[in-house]
Amino acid sequence: MKKQLSLRSAALLACALAFASPLHAQWKPAGDKIKTKWAAEVSPDKVLPEYPRPRLVRDQWQNLNGLWDYAIATKGAELPATFEGKILVPFCIESSLSGVQKTIKGTHELWYKREFTVPAAWAGKNIAINFGAVDWKADVFVNDKLVGSHSGGYTPFSFDITPHLAKRGANKLVVRVWDPTDTYDYARGKQISNPHGIWYTAVTGIWQTVWLEPVAPNHITDIKAIPDIDSGVLAVTVSTSQKNAGAVATAKLLDKSGRVVASAKGAAGTELALKVANPLLWDTQTPNLYDLTVALSDTSGAPLDSVRSYAAFRKISKVLGADGVNRLQLNNKTLFQFGPLDQGWWPDGLYTAPTDEALLFDIKKTKEFGFNLIRKHVKVEPARWYYHCDREGILVWQDMPSTGGNGRWDKGRGRWNAGRDHGRIPSSVEHFYKEWGEIIDLCISHPSVVAWVPFNEGWGQWATQDVAKWTAKRDPSRLVNSASGGNYRKCGDILDIHHYPNPTFNGEPAFLADAKKNYVVVLGEYGGIGRPVPGHLWWDKRNWGYVQFGTEKAVTDEYVKYIGQLKPLVKQVYAGAIYTQTTDVEGEVNGLITYDRKVIKLDIAKVRKANQEVINGK
Repeated sequence: MKKQLSLRSAALLACALAFASPLHAQWKPAGDKIKTKWAAEVSPDKVLPEYPRPRLVRDQWQNLNGLWDYAIATKGAELPATFEGKILVPFCIESSLSGVQKTIKGTHELWYKREFTVPAAWAGKNIAINFGAVDWKADVFVNDKLVGSHSGGYTPFSFDITPHLAKRGANKLVVRVWDPTDTYDYARGKQISNPHGIWYTAVTGIWQTVWLEPVAPNHITDIKAIPDIDSGVLAVTVSTSQKNAGAVATAKLLDKSGRVVASAKGAAGTELALKVANPLLWDTQTPNLYDLTVALSDTSGAPLDSVRSYAAFRKISKVLGADGVNRLQLNNKTLFQFGPLDQGWWPDGLYTAPTDEALLFDIKKTKEFGFNLIRKHVKVEPARWYYHCDREGILVWQDMPSTGGNGRWDKGRGRWNAGRDHGRIPSSVEHFYKEWGEIIDLCISHPSVVAWVPFNEGWGQWATQDVAKWTAKRDPSRLVNSASGGNYRKCGDILDIHHYPNPTFNGEPAFLADAKKNYVVVLGEYGGIGRPVPGHLWWDKRNWGYVQFGTEKAVTDEYVKYIGQLKPLVKQVYAGAIYTQTTDVEGEVNGLITYDRKVIKLDIAKVRKANQEVINGK
């Protein structure tokens, strides 16, 4: 007994010493709201340690996640002389895991500061600093010199900081962030200054991984890989930091055994055709991925850069069936696409999952529920999320985060804003195209992403036909769902109807008369069956759901009842459907899972059976 007690005491002492380390002494989660089980695994000396960009991997890199100094200052003020404390990057300042949990107004700016040292082994290389995402406008300074700025809260950006580095020793890194949240007409998704109902806590600052890596002066910045399964060709385009330097790219495609199955060589920036005889296709049952390596050399053949990536062969398309109804196809086979609305929020990290395992959890549970699709709703995820979807074999409809002017539903006419589009100032128009283009570029080579959704429910909807045409031109390999549940326009590939809570077929009769013939018709949102679970709620205010039930059986029975109503509509008109939603989010309690991911709220076996019947046409 004494031996057991001593072992236990030793373990407790070791744990206490670990949390008494200098890093732990300066950080702990803030606030008293619910948290996921992964929050306990977050440590300042090991925050999201995985390489953050799986489609363009370099072996040498330095993770800058961890404790930074922070300060809040009046917008336009100089760098603060003193900082207020420590913030855990990459968790936004409003989150618990940041260790701060403060609100930032548009009249203020958030300052970050830390030091870094370039490894001696990187001598002679250029040094790039990479940001997964910063919400909203970021100005980056190295050793008090501005090295670059980026606007938009959802996409990655990089700067070559080589000219500004110290010759030896530590370098000072400062990031200044301004976030207008809902006071400007820029993309923000569900963020709002006064969270309530279906609108959530604002996210300000660095919310994805920050890292350094050594690169050549002319190096690979992106790889676009677009498959054509009908010809067996993978079209690869290699982008570089110096676009007109005459560099040569060599791309090789490898199977699981490491055997090269195709290769091509040509000028960087031009399309390389990798021909594969009888390629293994990627689908939701067998998500086959090929390894892809790309090497960059100068015109003499001297090596400049090399990276590892991956790619897949799959095709998304539509077809008019013999019954006069347009259907969605995957790899030339009709497939009913069915999945949850996934908003990607976390009670402890808000926009940022506490760990990579947590990021993967929602995807795996979606598959366990029997779905084959996720609609990523008015948010963009870190690159690793799309990587997990690629590996797990789940389809993704990618939304553009909604902007201001959230619209008003006209019950009498059954339309948003009485059918009118939202007006925009020129700077908002310019930024919309810039950020939407960056989002498309981020996702374009992920086989899981199969449809673009530029607008949702009239929220900031404008120039719909122009935007749909622009989106299709930017990426002709996918379908365009021009306005999910919004004001219907004759454009894009998909007509998307929303109806809560039960599934039905509604919309503007004059337009729907020819909808089945000219568009793929989907039920872009329905459901929202609420079940508040005591002990797993975000707040004590009114918790919201379209309908609410108190037990697992009651909410499961209602879910299955809705499936029964959906089945005949699938035969008549619908080619896909989205159920609201994956998890609870703040005051919304209509998730399949609680916000803290600790309770599965429905009978997963019954839901899976019902979902598979819909997908399989039973």
